[in-house]
Amino acid sequence: MADITFKYGSENTDFLRVTAMLSESYWVPGVAEDTIRRAFENSAVVAAGYDGDYQMCCCRAVSDKTRFAYIMDVYVDEHYRRKGYGQRMLKFLLGAAELKTVRHIMLLTRDAHTFYEKVGFSLFSRPLDLLEIRKGTW
Repeated sequence: MADITFKYGSENTDFLRVTAMLSESYWVPGVAEDTIRRAFENSAVVAAGYDGDYQMCCCRAVSDKTRFAYIMDVYVDEHYRRKGYGQRMLKFLLGAAELKTVRHIMLLTRDAHTFYEKVGFSLFSRPLDLLEIRKGTW
């Protein structure tokens, strides 16, 4: 296992690298760097994982830092997957001081339920109560 360092903050984010990673995702394919930069800079907490100088993973939380948080843009470089780094990064993010009082943490995933369950997530307890407004795609 590589010696990965986790850091908080958009100031510790390699936006070119994050854009390249997230552009490969199913949720924001082809996303622009300025969109990623704005999203990360406006988030309550940002976490990045580095193998030396190479950013190999990222995630962020949108939150009121009091009661609610929404986890987004969880991504691990394909060469680092299935080695526990994603779980370590999420635990690092969830341990941030800004999220200490938050009691309701949510996320959406199409296909990684088992991964998130290992970190403590479960299916939404009230799925019929959840509503949304969709305004197109990225």
